[in-house]
Amino acid sequence: MSSLRLPLLESVFCAVSLGAIVLDNERRIVLWNSWMVKHSGLKHEQVLGQDFFAVCPELRGGRVDTAIQHALYNNFPSLLSQTLNKAPFALYLSPAAAAHDERMQQAVEVTPIAIEGTARHCLIQVSDVSIAVGRERLLREQTMVLRSQTFSDGLTGIANRRHFDVAMEKEHRRAKRGGTPLSLLMIDIDHFKAYNDHYGHQKGDQCLIQVAAALAGILKRPCDLMARYGGEEFAMILPETDVDQALLMAEAIRARTQELAIPHERTTDASQLVTVSIGIATQKAEATVEIDALIGAADRALYQAKRNGRNRVAALQS
Repeated sequence: MSSLRLPLLESVFCAVSLGAIVLDNERRIVLWNSWMVKHSGLKHEQVLGQDFFAVCPELRGGRVDTAIQHALYNNFPSLLSQTLNKAPFALYLSPAAAAHDERMQQAVEVTPIAIEGTARHCLIQVSDVSIAVGRERLLREQTMVLRSQTFSDGLTGIANRRHFDVAMEKEHRRAKRGGTPLSLLMIDIDHFKAYNDHYGHQKGDQCLIQVAAALAGILKRPCDLMARYGGEEFAMILPETDVDQALLMAEAIRARTQELAIPHERTTDASQLVTVSIGIATQKAEATVEIDALIGAADRALYQAKRNGRNRVAALQS
């Protein structure tokens, strides 16, 4: 019965759907199963009896080499981290993948084997985790898409109200900590309801998209944020910006909107074009206020710009 054990074990190793390599105590290959033949392209007769590192020279001195030493000389098993060792063996899912050196993603485990009457051997198991890695990558990409959707406005593609709230909280804390000014612009498209009623909601949506893209394009710094605050109202957060700088930005926004030359027959503006009114609130470096107070001041400034005739900029300091 014992004479059948080795051929039986070899048959089992050749039948399993994972790579199995057995090394003797001198690191010679004594088993290289059919799975390894299939995915490495190296036949049994090419590797059996060979020094493992002559067959796989790129693994010498690396994590696999260390794991083999631990198994053979310290009787210590090792499971290689997939994060650090994504594809240590030159194994491929297809000839096409091999031609482009697109390796199979692998999980590698090295286990000491005690064989009665002989020196210790070690078993190297290699599993194909490409599907799991691909699934993880897909989930990560889907998470990123969902995250971007969570923080972007579905119509205009710019930041949404939730993104604005998060950014406002962060920049308010930063301004408070660093003793720097913080400006907030509230921007409203003039007579937008009349525009929607006259041109229809589809044209209204196109107008919002066009205005949002143009205004977002004015921003030059990564810390600045343009968001859709609600309906036809937008908000712009300008960190480290005092009231004079905010006024320059607001005037640039007002002028840029008119330059779009979007016809608006139902406006009271003489240009008969889509225009915006802008309210500015600036938190001074030396006098911090609550976020609600800053937003309230920007809203009051916006209403003041509206009362003054629209297509205007008005500023309040908090």
